[in-house]
Amino acid sequence: MKNLKLLQTICKTPGAPGFEQRIRELVIDEVTPLVDEVEIDNMGNVMAIKRGQSDKRAMVAAHMDEIGFVVTHIDDEGFIRFKPLGGFDPKTLTAQRVIVHGKKDLIGAMGTKPIHIMTPEERKKIVQLDDYVIDLGLKKKEVEKYVTIGNPITRERECIEMGDCINSKSLDNRISVFILIETLRALKNKKVPYDIYGGFTVQEEVGLRGAISSAHHVNPDFGFGLDVTIAYDMPPAQPHEMITKLGEGTAIKVLDGSTICDFRMVQYMKDTANKYKIKWQTEVLPMGGTDTAGIQRYGKSGSIAGAISIPLRNMHQTIEMAHKEDVDDSIKLLTKCLLDLDKHDWSFK
Repeated sequence: MKNLKLLQTICKTPGAPGFEQRIRELVIDEVTPLVDEVEIDNMGNVMAIKRGQSDKRAMVAAHMDEIGFVVTHIDDEGFIRFKPLGGFDPKTLTAQRVIVHGKKDLIGAMGTKPIHIMTPEERKKIVQLDDYVIDLGLKKKEVEKYVTIGNPITRERECIEMGDCINSKSLDNRISVFILIETLRALKNKKVPYDIYGGFTVQEEVGLRGAISSAHHVNPDFGFGLDVTIAYDMPPAQPHEMITKLGEGTAIKVLDGSTICDFRMVQYMKDTANKYKIKWQTEVLPMGGTDTAGIQRYGKSGSIAGAISIPLRNMHQTIEMAHKEDVDDSIKLLTKCLLDLDKHDWSFK
């Protein structure tokens, strides 16, 4: 996998839902030399536009936000209470480091009641988010110099190589931000049939909000969601539970909890992958949703929409894992799909 340093920077750069300022600045810096125009709307969505040979439009959406938290209370001892921005598996947060983004960034630690002093009944219970506090190692007076109610919080964990994989916090969905940037890089000196709108959207983790607004503005003819999917390919999973497997190629979405992908787009993606010998697997995700739903339904005319999904272990946990070859295959498939859009018969059959 090329450009690992860029991926590491993308993963490290904070951007909780509604607080995407820093990751947005990074995206704008990266895509500006690669496309013809860059637009930022009132919500903060970034649209990197490469002009094509006709007035038809293809929109790709990779959300910039990562699951995070927001400060709700600072107690008399300086401990912080918080609420989630996006879905969390609470048991994965025990004794993990976070960053509170106030007037300056402060490292904190998630803390909860030690097992040594839990009652037998408490030990049997699943830890809840409300059981945690964030410890900054500072007294209240010092905390309040830098932190106020409403400040965002993100997790602190670096992006590393682990065998054939990438391991990091927030690969959902920073891996897709990386893939879209690299796809635009691959297309920089190529002619494309239709206008391409590379959408880096906001607030996906709290309800696809940026994609809905962007799709309404762009009104795409074709839509590509770009996001991660579950790879539960480890013990004790049964084959029917795995959804996808790491290293088996990029995933072509058939459906998830929010979208039934257009059968024409699904077939087009499969045909394109086979034509260019790109490794792929099928994704049928019973729950959950992605920006694909926004692209498909919120343009004025709807769009012929599908999704490229990157298999991911440990989704919405402290560290997530993706396979390098799956990432490369995702870049290749998205690039070829955008280049060949005018070569396919899109009629209903």
